[in-house]
Amino acid sequence: MGSELFRTAAPGGFRRRVRALWREVVKFGAVGGAGLLVNFAAFNVLLHTGVRPGRAGVAATALAIVFNYVGFRYFTYRDRDRSHRTREMTLFLVFSGVGLVIENGVLFAATYGMGWDTPLQNNVFKFVGVGIATLFRFWSYRTWVFRALPEPCPRSSRVHPQGRSAERVGRP
Repeated sequence: MGSELFRTAAPGGFRRRVRALWREVVKFGAVGGAGLLVNFAAFNVLLHTGVRPGRAGVAATALAIVFNYVGFRYFTYRDRDRSHRTREMTLFLVFSGVGLVIENGVLFAATYGMGWDTPLQNNVFKFVGVGIATLFRFWSYRTWVFRALPEPCPRSSRVHPQGRSAERVGRP
């Protein structure tokens, strides 16, 4: 699946695919950036109210996952296949859960494993975990969750049901 970027069926196909990937990365980043704000705002509010970093991290990440699904489905990947919504949501939750473990695993290791438990340290390790998990999420969401629709066949290669090419239909 990852090699579709390098297949070029027409002149300029590679550039077109790179531009499309760039637009996707920018949109993913915009939604992810907003989700990051939700995640860190919730995390710090929970820390401030006395919730331990591990629980605060998991709760904040769960809230950001819900926020991000809406942004990804209706902004970043709005043009992707919508025919299997249950499958999409299930995969999104599974891959988001893996991202949650990655993200908060870094926080847990630093806080409970190494004893780095100041608010600044909690935020630094939460941020590092988010960065690592974001790479995983980008790959998994675009590859498995929000799957691209197949590209339509070029007009000249379409074949009429009677075996004639589309350009010749209706011509003598």
